[in-house]
Amino acid sequence: MTVLPRNKSFGYQVNHLARLFARAIAMRNAAVGVMPGQMPTLLALLEEDGLTQKVLRERIQVEQPTLANTLNRMERDSLIERHPDPADKRQSFIFLTDKARNVAKTVITNAMAVNDTATTGLSPDQKALALSLIDHMIGNLTDMVDSQEQEGE
Repeated sequence: MTVLPRNKSFGYQVNHLARLFARAIAMRNAAVGVMPGQMPTLLALLEEDGLTQKVLRERIQVEQPTLANTLNRMERDSLIERHPDPADKRQSFIFLTDKARNVAKTVITNAMAVNDTATTGLSPDQKALALSLIDHMIGNLTDMVDSQEQEGE
């Protein structure tokens, strides 16, 4: 059997890096009560507030149960509010609270600090190349997953 060393596996390395990012961000954001899993939702709603759960799920690319749990925690922690859609009572629009907007600057500053730490020693060109390569891999896997999901429908 051929063994793929962990340090030669893109999947392993990217997953390991993501877990380290999440831990570092969690440590920095513990004081403001925003967990790493909540950040994609927070950032998406900062870009455009008042999204439905379906649109939000599509934007941040998470499974429905995961997003539902995240939104429940964020609502419990007074980070979001849900406003029923007057045209369709089955869905709600999700809005950030003032509390979420107040902590957003700290959360973003902390994330940028973690990014800076992770990329210490890389030139601007190397950082741009790393992001470009990651974007390319995300595109490849998104295409693969999308096409396989469409085949399964």
